[in-house]
Amino acid sequence: GSRPNRLIITGDDFGYCPRRNQGIVDCFLAGAISNVSLLVNGSAAADAAKLARRYNIPIGLHANLSEGSPVCEVLKTNSSLLNQDGFFHGKMGFRTALSKGLLNMSEELKAQVELFHELTGHLPPHMDGHQHVHVLPEVRHIFAEVLEEYGIKYTRVPIEPGLHNCDWIPPSLMDFYLGVEEDSFNTVDVFTKHGIRWPDIYIGLSTMGRNMSVSSIRSAIDSAVLQLTAKAPQSSTVTIELMVHPGYPSVPPAGGCGQGPDDFSQSWERLHELQTLIKPELQSHYKSRNIQLCSFKDL
Repeated sequence: GSRPNRLIITGDDFGYCPRRNQGIVDCFLAGAISNVSLLVNGSAAADAAKLARRYNIPIGLHANLSEGSPVCEVLKTNSSLLNQDGFFHGKMGFRTALSKGLLNMSEELKAQVELFHELTGHLPPHMDGHQHVHVLPEVRHIFAEVLEEYGIKYTRVPIEPGLHNCDWIPPSLMDFYLGVEEDSFNTVDVFTKHGIRWPDIYIGLSTMGRNMSVSSIRSAIDSAVLQLTAKAPQSSTVTIELMVHPGYPSVPPAGGCGQGPDDFSQSWERLHELQTLIKPELQSHYKSRNIQLCSFKDL
């Protein structure tokens, strides 16, 4: 038959808290995810790295410039990356602060790559951005330079094919997603110029949290593959990354990246993702569509 299409199911925020780690490991062992992304400033990052080694879980870096504490010692004393309490500015706060001109980003990104290497014993095969910060106009060039310097080949470009048809996404969230999409389109040339690659298809915004279901994942994959193969010759293999956030809900004060766990990590939506991803009918769907689960190092 034809070559199988490849699906990387990435569990984001590995290292965030012990219960997130446990949920992600359980998903991996059930064959429900095939890859993880580590927050090196997460409160359970060292434990996460040990688990990845123990269970041979493919692991990359979830670069974080927006939540919690920096890992670069120099920045802890004085940096425009941080608020007066010494924490990153937050998901939206970071975007506001960028418009005023931020510095030291490359030092912090390099420090995170170095810490990843220290924790796992290898460089990350892929590196993306927590809360999609890596595609922001003021970040994308610096991010690309760091990847090129360390020889990190793969990243994520969050342009989701069916996003505009998702009428169940609330307007305020959709505005954020459309901003991410626009930034992503404008990042393509920068990443390409630096020799960085990414899967053919990204899925994960329309299937996040409460919006995840067997049918939302199935239809997102099917319509994206259909759309892509209509444009491209049938002969080539399609590679898809599905971004997911499974876990058992965080219980404060454990978790977070220095400031305790956020609302999403404490909500039932994490468990809902875990329970959906391990459903056998999803696995049989991948088989019926000739889709093989893999990780970035298999590309």
